[in-house]
Amino acid sequence: MISEPDGLESKIVPDRLPAHIAIIMDGNGRWAKRRNLPRTAGHEAGVESVRKVVRASAELGVEYLTLYTFSVENWKRPREEVEALMRLLTKTTRREIDELNRNNVRLITTGRIDGLSLARRKVLDLAMKKTRKNTGLVLNLALNYGGRTEIIDAVKAIALGVMAGNIHPGEINETLFSNYLYTAGLPDPDLLIRTSGEMRISNFLLWQTSYTEMYITDVLWPDFGRRELFEAIIEYQKRERRFGKV
Repeated sequence: MISEPDGLESKIVPDRLPAHIAIIMDGNGRWAKRRNLPRTAGHEAGVESVRKVVRASAELGVEYLTLYTFSVENWKRPREEVEALMRLLTKTTRREIDELNRNNVRLITTGRIDGLSLARRKVLDLAMKKTRKNTGLVLNLALNYGGRTEIIDAVKAIALGVMAGNIHPGEINETLFSNYLYTAGLPDPDLLIRTSGEMRISNFLLWQTSYTEMYITDVLWPDFGRRELFEAIIEYQKRERRFGKV
């Protein structure tokens, strides 16, 4: 168990951990603005929070961690910021491969990965190849991801299957549909954390979060670390999940 000076880890019940945590990492720009820094400085600071949360999740025994890394809407940001984000993604991925292996973390990606440049994809592919045998935390980076585009892509794939005679319309149910999503093979998130206090899900995992517990914190992402993750998990463990039942 992780050793923390304030003893927060002692309040976490090990056998009630959320198996899958998803995080909307929001607030990098505001963090930088408050310090009169460029937005890119906020994104760079946010990388350290990613490192802290991945380490803590792996050590706690969380099985899956999905991070909303770059959305389909993020392409609309200024070109300079998009380029900076892509460079940071590549730089961080290269730098963290050894750290991921030390912590037995397996890296995967979710989204329209083909929309990234070949050079970016090669770096990600190498990291996934080098960590594919790891058996601990599965770190899922949602890249060029959008919940609506995911659903549309699934509908198109199923429609093609029907046209080809491989799928009968009567066979279409929630399980089949889930198997055509980008996240096929992953369990739905138990806990969704959003930083910076915004009260929306921003086109993230729209299908998968139908019964996910939400935790909103005013903490900006670059200020989010182990303590804040523990607090979110402790709050999650206080809740009774009924899934529509009484």
